[in-house]
Amino acid sequence: MGIIKSIKMKNTISILVACLISTSIFAQSESHSHHQMDVEENKPEAHLKNLRQLTFGGDNAEAYFSFDNESLVFQSNNKAWGLGCDQIFFSSIENFRGTDYKPQMVSTGLGRTTCSYFMPGDSTMLYASTHLGNNECPPVPETNGVYLWPIYEDFDIFVTDKKGKIVKQLTNEPGYDAEATVSPDGKSIVFTSTRSGDLELYIMDIDGNNVRQITNQLGYDGGAFFSPDSKKLVFRSSRPKTEEEIMRYKGYLSQNLVAPTNMEIYTVNVDGSDLKKVTNLGKANWAPFYHPSGEKIIFSSNHHSNRGYDFQLYMINEDGTGLEQITHNSMFNAFPMFSPDGKKLIFSSNRNNGGTRDTNLFIADWVE
Repeated sequence: MGIIKSIKMKNTISILVACLISTSIFAQSESHSHHQMDVEENKPEAHLKNLRQLTFGGDNAEAYFSFDNESLVFQSNNKAWGLGCDQIFFSSIENFRGTDYKPQMVSTGLGRTTCSYFMPGDSTMLYASTHLGNNECPPVPETNGVYLWPIYEDFDIFVTDKKGKIVKQLTNEPGYDAEATVSPDGKSIVFTSTRSGDLELYIMDIDGNNVRQITNQLGYDGGAFFSPDSKKLVFRSSRPKTEEEIMRYKGYLSQNLVAPTNMEIYTVNVDGSDLKKVTNLGKANWAPFYHPSGEKIIFSSNHHSNRGYDFQLYMINEDGTGLEQITHNSMFNAFPMFSPDGKKLIFSSNRNNGGTRDTNLFIADWVE
């Protein structure tokens, strides 16, 4: 993400491991018709209409829609909810009501969690958790001022019901297994794993069987999502090229660390063929998600910024042309996801945080 010097950014990133601000926008005091808070915008964001804030406090991120467009699953470390470490929460969108609402926690409350997603039928959700390795929240490693992501080896992928009961464990290989998302056709799951010795993409059937490796080039391949037709993946990757970069990458990885300061967006077919680099912007381009048309990709980037920690949402054609900036407000906007019907966009932002370090969820009607 560039050389991150901001303390705010480091704190925000703690929730966004694997699978995170200078002008703040202050919410109006009155409630909306759905009891969510209106957001006052400093600059026009033409694609976003009826922008509403859903969470109020802590770091809230990686919010993803249910297949029926009606609910969200996301991760949070909101201290007001009694959390000391990231946990997974579920709620219907309609139930987000003002600043005091606490959604249903569906993770165990133990260890650290990340990267949740609805399973077909919307009655269960998957997420990654470290709780089998240790009930305690794993510490963020000391990095001597270098911006690094920890790769916790205890992460495995689980399926839970809406009441927080784990109904299945999908991975049990040694090492890191996380960043799982589900195909729109409900047949497959993509995830990132270190089981080969590097951070590569894998696909398994929806029941956890038939695991196959998709990428095989040195570097951190992660944050993958399926295209609307379930035939492609879009993901972000940091791929070292020079001898110095390769040595640095391998050195960090041997310590279960990665330096996500240079990432670009790629696509690949689900069988591993036709790998294509979509962006060549420099700095950190990540959190990609397909536009409902399957022809464009929305993602977060700081390529425009000299400060490193100014992340805005952008849209780009799948062939790398037609770059368009989507957000303009606040210093951090990321984790965009379109609803399956293409009518709404949800993302994380530190806008409207009153000068705190909080990152919250925002939802908007999408306007073409």
